[in-house]
Amino acid sequence: MSTFQIDKYLYHMRLSEETLQEVSQRFRKEMEKGLGADTNPTASVKMLPTFVRSTPDGTEDGDFLALDLGGTNFRVLRVKVSDNGLQKVEMENQIYAIPEELMRGSGVQLFDHIAECLANFMEKLKIKDKKLPLGFTFSFPCHQTKLDESILVTWTKGFKCSSVEGKDVVSMLRKSIKKRGVRAWAGTGTNACYMEEMRHIDLVEGDEGRMCINMEWGAFGDDGVLNDIRTEFDQEIDMGSLNPGKQLFEKMISGMYMGELVRLILVKMAKEGLLFGGNLTPDLLTTGHFETRYVSAIEKEKEGLQKAHEILTKLGLEPSHEDCVATLRICQIVSTRSANLCGATLAAVLRRIKENKGVERLRSTVGVDGSVYKKHPHFARRLHKTVRKLLPDCEIRFTRSEDGSGKGAAMVTAVAYRLAAQHKARQKILEALKLSHEQLLEVKQRMRIEMENGLGKETHAEATVKMLPTYVCSTPDGTEKGDFLALDLGGTNFRVLLVRVRNGMRRGVEMHNKIYSIPVEIMQGTGEELFDHIVHCISDFLEYMGMKGVSLPLGFTFSFPCQQTNLDEGILLKWTKGFKATGCEGEDVVNLLKEAIHRREEFDLDVVAVVNDTVGTMMTCGYEDPYCEVGLIVGTGSNACYMEEMRNLELVEGEEGRMCVNMEWGAFGDNGCLDDIRTEFDLAVDELSLNPGKQRFEKMISGMYLGEIVRNILMDFTKRGLLFRGRISERLKTRGIFETKFLSQIESDCLALLQVRSILQHLGLESTCDDSIIVKEVCAVVARRAAQLCGAGMAAVVDKIRENRGLDFLKVTVGVDGTLYKLHPHFSTIMHETVKQLSPKCEVTFLQSEDGSGKGAALITAVACRIREAGQR
Repeated sequence: MSTFQIDKYLYHMRLSEETLQEVSQRFRKEMEKGLGADTNPTASVKMLPTFVRSTPDGTEDGDFLALDLGGTNFRVLRVKVSDNGLQKVEMENQIYAIPEELMRGSGVQLFDHIAECLANFMEKLKIKDKKLPLGFTFSFPCHQTKLDESILVTWTKGFKCSSVEGKDVVSMLRKSIKKRGVRAWAGTGTNACYMEEMRHIDLVEGDEGRMCINMEWGAFGDDGVLNDIRTEFDQEIDMGSLNPGKQLFEKMISGMYMGELVRLILVKMAKEGLLFGGNLTPDLLTTGHFETRYVSAIEKEKEGLQKAHEILTKLGLEPSHEDCVATLRICQIVSTRSANLCGATLAAVLRRIKENKGVERLRSTVGVDGSVYKKHPHFARRLHKTVRKLLPDCEIRFTRSEDGSGKGAAMVTAVAYRLAAQHKARQKILEALKLSHEQLLEVKQRMRIEMENGLGKETHAEATVKMLPTYVCSTPDGTEKGDFLALDLGGTNFRVLLVRVRNGMRRGVEMHNKIYSIPVEIMQGTGEELFDHIVHCISDFLEYMGMKGVSLPLGFTFSFPCQQTNLDEGILLKWTKGFKATGCEGEDVVNLLKEAIHRREEFDLDVVAVVNDTVGTMMTCGYEDPYCEVGLIVGTGSNACYMEEMRNLELVEGEEGRMCVNMEWGAFGDNGCLDDIRTEFDLAVDELSLNPGKQRFEKMISGMYLGEIVRNILMDFTKRGLLFRGRISERLKTRGIFETKFLSQIESDCLALLQVRSILQHLGLESTCDDSIIVKEVCAVVARRAAQLCGAGMAAVVDKIRENRGLDFLKVTVGVDGTLYKLHPHFSTIMHETVKQLSPKCEVTFLQSEDGSGKGAALITAVACRIREAGQR
């Protein structure tokens, strides 16, 4: 019979590229079914989570034991993994047989036998008294609930031990090991798998990172999706197997059935008189007598036909040359189909990984093990060819695994061991940044003490929290009206605003503004130059608005620490935020502004109020909500203000009414009262800042510093080998690269780890998936602490207001501004929760301020004008 006739006879076993694409797509659908919580129970491809979340990174170290049970023999191995830069793996192993009666006996007997062999092995190597971690490769379908817990779903490969199905094989093994007094502890291994994104695995909690999925792909087709390509020979093999109707895909591709397929074809063709002159022999008719290794031998290039002759003769036949050629062709068709089907399903897995990663071109490596792949002369080449044909847009390398089940189990254990040790080390470092309820209460109480010190005449000079009087004695009542100018100076940009305040039916605020920059040479030049520049900008704005000749009341938001002796007088105590202009500290900034206006001789302005941006924030919200008596800013810097009873303000004469106090709380802790909660990372950030030892509270909570704290922690982790594989990039050493906006982006809930990785890449940090999870956790810990500390400070403020008024319960609104508060996804929520927990007798509402420093300054001016006019009347 010619090869052409055989090709025709076995037409159904020769699959076209279209068919293979179709198989690949069907498998992809089955994978998705297996991953979905609702569809998994009925899915044939089970996609079992393995709880292996990471692959080796080369830093694994230690001595491990492994057990490998997957057939009639099992092995015990000792694997030494060393990381002295060489990543060496040494192995010793021994094979033990499992007698037939144990394969079909009770589970307890089987695991006792395994423990007995393990004890024997350890005794032989003189390691009986060492307690070594043990990896367990158990190559049967299992349902894992964690790395060291594996429920046997069903026995395969001729095993039928009683009382094991539905039970955790690891705990059964542990019991037997304990009985034998062996010092080892156990985990497990798996069969056909890939790393899947956690967000797609419905069966396991959590969306972060990846986990290895054991696909159990042998059951592909058990629901009938492959019926159109299964042949009569596949059906016959299935009918005669130990598990009819199960593992149908495995029966089409695996070594266990390949020889048997060839035998069934030879028998049928002989019966039809197409081979061996129609002769059959008892050997050819016996199941299992045509072994898979014969297929490999017959397909060898040179001696293949001679081997065919030897094998067929051994089976009692008298083959002609044509019979040998025909047998060779049958072997080729069967093994090629196996390689093609294997390639089609593998292509589906790789395509899924490509889509998960969102890359144009996937570069990936597939680790392969198994006797057919390793021993068949053409199987590997055909498999590679199919995968590359079905995935032209991927670069796939195949690497032969050296002893995947033994060494692999030990490596899984080594990785788990490394991850656990690294996790523990990282948690220990982060522990210092996690504040307990008691610690937060303590911070609140200390803030309260510092507030009292700032308010007291005797203690004020030494106080760190300065509690400066602002001479703002009233919040808006809604009757304010008129046109006002506002200046806003608080950073490298400077704004001039025209604010129209209306009352009555058309009550509201209309604003026009223009932004001007302040060059560094002016920020750090002389005071005269700075204020001349400011007046030049005001002149430009008035011209722009067509209001050159008009004299308007002006509110000046000046966001630097000032000592006020009047609403329209503010002595600059010290420059912050990079300003260094000479001749200003200790001077009244309103005077400096007025002098500059006179030098220009173009217009005159009535400077009514010097305003701190925090007070402006309170006033803006006060215009919307009469309960608003507290202002808070959490942005680049941080500060708070609130309405204090005049009787408590010892620095200002008078007992009646209230006045807003600008706390300047950023300096809380400058006297050392927070040293017990400051970490080495806070100290490092403080030491390299522009003002070491100053504004310590601000450096723990405000946007300008949080990114720097995170960077210092990441550096520490990397130096200890707990992150970025221990490699510190030049970028990571650069101060200030980790902007606070990245913190907000990284912590955003809708951001997949992929995007976290791209932010890190943008920073020049090459990160793995695990690294991204760690970075995200560090950001969360640092931001959480900042929000809690901010909440503790705020709790001290609202409690003081409540006690001032002798109330059992206080209802108050806090006006808030600042980028950190507004942009960070969790900051505000955590801060609100903290205030609620630490001040249970206050109902605090937080209102986001719209432009406290501009609109707020105008409103303070408007309130002052309203009061001034009432006084004149």
